[in-house]
Amino acid sequence: ETCKGAGKIKLEMNFLPDSYINCDECNGTRFKSEILNLNWHGKNIAEILDMTFEEASAFFSFDEFLCKTFLLMTQTGLGYLRLGQTSPTLSGGEAQRLKLASELCTGIELKGKRNGFLKKNLYILEEPSIGLHPQDIEKLISLVHQLVDDGHTVILIEHDVDLIAEADYIIELGPKGGAEGGKILHQGPVSSLLRKDKGPTVKFLKPVLPR
Repeated sequence: ETCKGAGKIKLEMNFLPDSYINCDECNGTRFKSEILNLNWHGKNIAEILDMTFEEASAFFSFDEFLCKTFLLMTQTGLGYLRLGQTSPTLSGGEAQRLKLASELCTGIELKGKRNGFLKKNLYILEEPSIGLHPQDIEKLISLVHQLVDDGHTVILIEHDVDLIAEADYIIELGPKGGAEGGKILHQGPVSSLLRKDKGPTVKFLKPVLPR
């Protein structure tokens, strides 16, 4: 009751950002002692929520949906996140990949319940690569490919050439930004863009594509 299940108490400080301390009643575990005394496969709920996605995929290996869900999170580079981790502690890139991976998890559930039927969605992402390490961009590319392979449509508004190189279809706008932009310079597959001798994108795109 003291922390309302949050495990932390917020301290409001004048002229400073709010600070958080562990709840004295539950010691940061979020649950009463009566709940923590209940164990399942040797662990209570607080210990389970403290597992990483990678650890949870092994712990819940008996359940196909849970196991596939946690494995998917691990494959997208989020295996180190903990089940009970609060969203404000995630970086922008982590939150974005978590949201996309969650959509893929919905596909796992629907396939199991509806004999392979999966609702097709349209995803529009603006600059999803911002702030991501190149290794994280590779994982983002893999995640987008999985969404497309599942029958969804993904539209990226993007400047990162590694992501552009993976596109099935490109619409290039320019030639510059603001009042000097807004014109369609090219539309078509990557191969047709590469056949152009000049343009704001093609000179950056050629070095990242296999020869």
